Amino acid sequence: MTHDLFRDDAYLRECEATVLALTPEGVVLDRTVFYPLGGGQGGDSGVLVLADGRELAIADTRKAKDAEGRPTDAIWHVPAPGHEALLAALQPGQRLTARIDWDRRHRLMRFHTTTHLLCHLVPQLVNGCSITPEYARLDFNMTDPLDKDALTAGIARLVAAAHPVAVGAITDEELDANPSLVRSMSVQPPRGTGRVRTIRIGADAPVDYQPCGGTHVANTAEIGNVVVTRIEKKSATTRRVVLGFA
Repeated sequence: MTHDLFRDDAYLRECEATVLALTPEGVVLDRTVFYPLGGGQGGDSGVLVLADGRELAIADTRKAKDAEGRPTDAIWHVPAPGHEALLAALQPGQRLTARIDWDRRHRLMRFHTTTHLLCHLVPQLVNGCSITPEYARLDFNMTDPLDKDALTAGIARLVAAAHPVAVGAITDEELDANPSLVRSMSVQPPRGTGRVRTIRIGADAPVDYQPCGGTHVANTAEIGNVVVTRIEKKSATTRRVVLGFA
C-alpha cells in the first residue's frame, strides 16, 4: 500500500519515503506526493533522490494493478528511459526523497480547478475529460452551441472572485442519496472505503461541489489567466471545450 499524501495536501512538493518494491512497471513506495494518472488528470513527474544525492528521473505515475489487471492500493513511479543502472541500485527498504516537478503539478492543479468552474458555467453532464500541463478539455453531453468568449469571461469572473477551494468527504450512502453530485458519465467516484473525497468551491452557496480525487489550488484566484481556446462539435450530442493559459 502507498500512502497518498497528495490527497490531503496538494501543495506538498516532496516527502521522505521507503522503497517497498521494484516492479517492471515502476517503483512502489510506502508514501508519496506523486499523483497517479486518473480522473482525467495526468500523472506527476519528478525525481527520486537517493541518500547519496543521485536522482532517478520519474517520467510518469500510475495506479498499480494486480496480475488480473485490477487496481490495488499501491502506486507505480515510472522511471524515465536511460536510468537502468540507477534503478538497479535501488533495493526494498531503501530510504529516499520523492520530489515532484512542482511547476508541472501546479499547472495541472490550476487547470483541474478551472474544469470545475466550467462545470458551473455549463451545467451539463461530462462524458470526457483530459487535464495536461499544456491544456485541459471537457466534453459535455449537450446539443446547444456554446460561446467561447462568454465562457472565458465567466471563468475570469469566478477566478477574480477568489473563491476558496476545500477538500472534504461524504459517505457512500450520502452519495447514493445525492446522485446528481456526480457530473461524469464515464468515470464513477472510487468507492470501497466508505468515504468519497469531494471538492467544494465557494464558502457559502457552492460554485461547484462534486466528488473528485484530483489535485486543486486552494483558491480560484490562484488559477490566473485561463481562457477557452476553442469549442468543437465532437458529435451530435457532444460539445468539447478546450482550455489554455493566456
